[in-house]
Amino acid sequence: MKIALAQINPTIADFGGNLKKIKDFSSRAKAAKADLIIFPEQALSGYPALDLWEDPSFIRENERSIKKLAAENKDIGVIVGFSSRNKARFGKPIHNSAALLSRGKVAFLRHKTLLPTYDVFDEARYFEPAKSNLPFKFKGKKMGLSICEDAWFSEQNGTHKLYRTDPIGLQARRGADILINISASPFIRKKNTQRRKIMSAHARKNKLPFFYCNMVGGNDEIVFDGRSCVFDSRGRLIQEAKAFEEDLIIVDLERLPSPCAAQEISETDEIKSALITGIRDYLSKCKISKVFVGLSGGIDSALVCALAVEALGKERVTGVSMPSSYSSEGSIVDAKALAKNLDIRFFSIPISPLHQAYQKSLKDILNGNPEDAAEQNIQARIRGNILMALANREGGMVLTTGNKSELSVGYCTLYGDMAGGLAPLADVPKETVYELARLINKDREIIPQSSITKAPSAELKPNQKDEDDLPPYPTLDPILKAHIEKKWGIDEITKQGFPQSLVKDIMKRIDLAEYKRRQAPPSIKISPKAFGVGRRIPIARGSYLDDAP
Repeated sequence: MKIALAQINPTIADFGGNLKKIKDFSSRAKAAKADLIIFPEQALSGYPALDLWEDPSFIRENERSIKKLAAENKDIGVIVGFSSRNKARFGKPIHNSAALLSRGKVAFLRHKTLLPTYDVFDEARYFEPAKSNLPFKFKGKKMGLSICEDAWFSEQNGTHKLYRTDPIGLQARRGADILINISASPFIRKKNTQRRKIMSAHARKNKLPFFYCNMVGGNDEIVFDGRSCVFDSRGRLIQEAKAFEEDLIIVDLERLPSPCAAQEISETDEIKSALITGIRDYLSKCKISKVFVGLSGGIDSALVCALAVEALGKERVTGVSMPSSYSSEGSIVDAKALAKNLDIRFFSIPISPLHQAYQKSLKDILNGNPEDAAEQNIQARIRGNILMALANREGGMVLTTGNKSELSVGYCTLYGDMAGGLAPLADVPKETVYELARLINKDREIIPQSSITKAPSAELKPNQKDEDDLPPYPTLDPILKAHIEKKWGIDEITKQGFPQSLVKDIMKRIDLAEYKRRQAPPSIKISPKAFGVGRRIPIARGSYLDDAP
């Protein structure tokens, strides 16, 4: 038996487009004489559909489309993920399901057993778990079919295992000849190493070949990295699909390939690919043709602009320099140089006249008070207005340029540099920004070297530097990672050698900036804990940090 894995990039709720993609890949697999083709979790409707799963018409379209697909696929078996109605009298109204389509009909249905409720996942809100977990027969083979989280039963949350049930082990004990897992497993830096180990362990422990089909592409904040793979009964990798690309791989079950080496991709290369995928798919799936980036001459805006050009092409990216009286000549030169290196459309719109008009209008209100952040942030808001006007005029979108380090502690301006439709770097710490910039410049200078080497500055007042208001980024970033991603408290972080007063101050700033982040554009998730849908912190709250010693 020849089995094909089709890692595809579906669009949420685009049943027509997703059906076409599934049919196209099925035709390719059929031409290669495959007997069975396997698609990812929720491939028919895209993942995660969130509260669309609560819309009865959305579920009806799932079921109508699966029947249509079955009727049109008579010559090859198809396993595809979708949402089906719960026909029992009790429980949630739908299942997260996989269907085997064979000979023009739905031959078998399998429902997901383990429903994740951590980080970006909230499946127990929508789905009813499977009541049974039995293998099914196809062409004389008993197949154990599981869905995504079913393979992660052994994972722990701190010191506690998340689940008591091992759906895959149960299928092996019930006589499965082959193990199959269809998945929508999001990208997180370094996650694929862990993922390979888990899938390999299932094959080795149960002494069965293991087929893993993962989704690829970006859906809102989440990026899927693909890398579908096959392991032999000894847990050895024998086939692996591409990273961050649609792909089709085919394995002959009767003549399994020899073990192969896993793809080795550096962490920085992975992050770059994830960001490019996230930008590309967010714009294409929102049907937006062009983006505008405010170019300050600094490293963050330069990196966003360079990533956008790789994701979308230079014709769809416009850089806008908006110098003020505080902008250094070097920053203006660097913004122009970047635009020239990328060969993009470039505008220069000085904001000093607008800033002076604001100052004149607010003179009576602000008179007598020392200038502070309120006056400084006017400049950022003027720039946000200009960018939004350009984007509105041309039907485009503004990409914001702030990084995770700044967003964590509120070093950003609401309705100013936070204005826009997507924040590509909002889950990227400043130290990683530098690594990505150096990678962008690997073959030639795209980001001006001075943008990388000069001290970071918002340039909203004379001689301003980020480190006037923040700890140095090599100090700040590890504290942020420990608290936000590892969920460590003051005591745990202080034991790593950081002053307690500094840790306490940073944690307070994180809490105080929550109201800003709630109004921020969507980001692209690359870390175990990003701001956005996977992190839920109340805004109106007391501070237990005030009572900490």
